[in-house]
Amino acid sequence: MKNIMNIFKTDLRNTITNWAAAIIIGGLIILPSLYAWFNIAAMWDPYSLTGNLPIAIVNEDVGATVRDDEIDVGKELVQELKNNPSMEWHFTDRQEAMEKVEYGDYFAVVIIPPDFSEKLASVISDHPEKAKMEYYVNEKLNSVSPKITEKGASVIAEQISSKFISTVNGVIFDLFNELGIELEGNLPDIKKIEEYIFTLEQDLPEIKRLLNETITDATSAQSVIDKAQGMLPEAKTLTNNGLDTINKTTDFLTETENRLNEMAPRIKEDLEKVQKTTQDINDFLSKVQNSSIDLSKGDDIYNNLQNQLSDSIQTLETIESSLNQLKDINKQQPESPEQENPPANSLNNEQLDNALEKIAALKTNLQQAQEDVTNANQYLKDKEEEIKETIQQLHDLSANASIKIDEFVKEYKKVIEPTVLNEVAKAKETLSGVKGVLVEIQSTLPEVERVLNNTDGKLGEGKEKLEYAQGELPFINEKINALAEKIRNINAETDINEIIQLLQNNPDAERSFFEEPVFLDENKLFPIENYGTGMTPFYTVLAIWVGGLLLISLLSVDVKNPQLFKTKEIYFGRLLTFMVIGFLQTLIVTSGDLVLLGVSAKEPFWMIVFGLFISLVFMIIVYTLVSVFGNVGKAIAIVMLVLQIAGSGGTYPVPLLPTFFQMISPFLPFTYAVDLMREAVGGIVWRRVAVDVTVLAVFGLIFILLGTFFKEVINKKTAILMKKSKESGLLH
Repeated sequence: MKNIMNIFKTDLRNTITNWAAAIIIGGLIILPSLYAWFNIAAMWDPYSLTGNLPIAIVNEDVGATVRDDEIDVGKELVQELKNNPSMEWHFTDRQEAMEKVEYGDYFAVVIIPPDFSEKLASVISDHPEKAKMEYYVNEKLNSVSPKITEKGASVIAEQISSKFISTVNGVIFDLFNELGIELEGNLPDIKKIEEYIFTLEQDLPEIKRLLNETITDATSAQSVIDKAQGMLPEAKTLTNNGLDTINKTTDFLTETENRLNEMAPRIKEDLEKVQKTTQDINDFLSKVQNSSIDLSKGDDIYNNLQNQLSDSIQTLETIESSLNQLKDINKQQPESPEQENPPANSLNNEQLDNALEKIAALKTNLQQAQEDVTNANQYLKDKEEEIKETIQQLHDLSANASIKIDEFVKEYKKVIEPTVLNEVAKAKETLSGVKGVLVEIQSTLPEVERVLNNTDGKLGEGKEKLEYAQGELPFINEKINALAEKIRNINAETDINEIIQLLQNNPDAERSFFEEPVFLDENKLFPIENYGTGMTPFYTVLAIWVGGLLLISLLSVDVKNPQLFKTKEIYFGRLLTFMVIGFLQTLIVTSGDLVLLGVSAKEPFWMIVFGLFISLVFMIIVYTLVSVFGNVGKAIAIVMLVLQIAGSGGTYPVPLLPTFFQMISPFLPFTYAVDLMREAVGGIVWRRVAVDVTVLAVFGLIFILLGTFFKEVINKKTAILMKKSKESGLLH
């Protein structure tokens, strides 16, 4: 231990007493800090100077018309950029812009094409098209500037998009507001439509049943029409036959009427004759009754009465024959078509039957009177006493017959004859009406035939439509049920009143919302003031390592008269010298970061402490490599520097690095040193500090052990190499 301190003290004395050594070592102490400070200062806040980057803007937009309003997005953008200091905007034409960006006068060019506004306006059409801007960048000029200019172009696109979205959404929400008011007014109708859908859903089974029945009825109707078409010829025949029958019946009634008119005077004459005969008999009997009867003249009276009665009976038989003949004529009359009133011949026969009954009664009375006359003549001889009684009976019968004949004559004249003639006239009138109906039916039959044929075709077509509807009914049923289910789901999940209320929201507020729909509430846990502060940990750690490289490049790791000391004493004695110089380098770097550059470290004290600890570890590593391996160790230290700059995550996050550097990053001292300094600059999380300090301490311990136990062995192995390399005159 004494020899170790002697070596260290000798180094300090030589440095102080030798002004040349003092200057060189002083330079070695200060030089690493300059490396860090210059880099940190250069990167202090580069994005604050983007206003010096020349960017060309070429506006070729010709504008567009939207709903009778003129818009010119390109012109509006140019006006906004003129007041935007984020870049050095140059407004020019396409040719000049492209020439200068190729030469390098402009870092990038943004060209707004002629159809820019037109494409944006297409958002209200059925086929909207995205608007495009042309962006040209000269990446040859600088590796960072393309990213900056690209960001500027992106900002322009974002501004346009934001304003456009705000404008369009404003229009949309204006329409939504109007729609909400209209929906509120039409809410009862919407509810009715829902009810209609649900009712239709419930009625679909009944519709299916009715449709099936309709198809069945259409099939039946087809059969009926076919049957009706088959019966048309028969209907024509029946109509023609009916007309022939009516014509014949009309002719027969006319003939009957004529014959009645011819027979009426003769019947009247015969009735009057019978009436007169009965009157004469009655008068005769009255005379006989009121006078003295001479029975000796009984045969003459008998003969006279018999003759008169026979004449009366014969006359009645003549009348009866005429009436029967008339009745037979009526029976021969053809049956007329069915009418609401009874047939004319039926009424005539009833009257004639009545008349025949009455004539038959008269005839019976006269025959009875004739018989009584015969009896009277017989009794006249046998029973003279009863003659008067018999005459009285004859008188009564004769009077009664006379009365009945008078009544019949009156009835015939007033009732029978007018009734028969009237009924015949009515029958003729009825037949005339029926004839007119049949004629009309006959003229209508062609139209009926045409309608049936047309209906036959239409019914077939209609049946096809019904069958098609029946085939589509399952699809309709499915869609109606699905629609009803969707309506129920919507009603279950959403209240239409809430939708209407949403649509009626303030359009201006909605426009403002969609202009910036997401507000980023940024909360910086460990805020870093600027880019230079963020890069301070990396460049400070780099300066400490570079300081070690400078020392091993200019200072010797061996001592004069090495034979006087042990290998371990030389290793630790000179290590103390390197460590002291390294501490001085680190104090200057960290203090300069805080004081000269104004780095806003959260923990400045710990920044200096952590820097000194890192310097201790780095100096052990670098010094040990050179002390143990000589010039090979210097090369190893330089290679480690190169690998650590790329793989430590000092500039780019480790996950963004190539796979190789991601793999070696956990094994590099820089990784933990940079992280430890970041804790001091941004804010300390002591668990991370513990990990970083522990790993760095392990690195230092490994190299201490390497120098302690392997320096002597390895130095003997490398002595030949060192001697040979010095012989070249190129290496010391």
